[in-house]
Amino acid sequence: MSIKVLYFASLKEQFGCSEEQLSVENLSTVEDVWQQVSAKQEVPQHVLFAVNQEYAQLDTLVKSGDEVAFFPPVTGG
Repeated sequence: MSIKVLYFASLKEQFGCSEEQLSVENLSTVEDVWQQVSAKQEVPQHVLFAVNQEYAQLDTLVKSGDEVAFFPPVTGG
């Protein structure tokens, strides 16, 4: 399974990149992807998720070829 993972804003700084390609076998949800990329850290409360550019939840299913994005809430002014 190959999944493109995108990081935005402070998460981009935290992970040291804006995107990466994951090639793994046992991922089925957004939460599984987070656990893989974060070395099993808890998901911060403020992080939002998207799969293929649509808002998602931690239990949203992912499949090979999907794009999963993690980002903090956006504020405007």
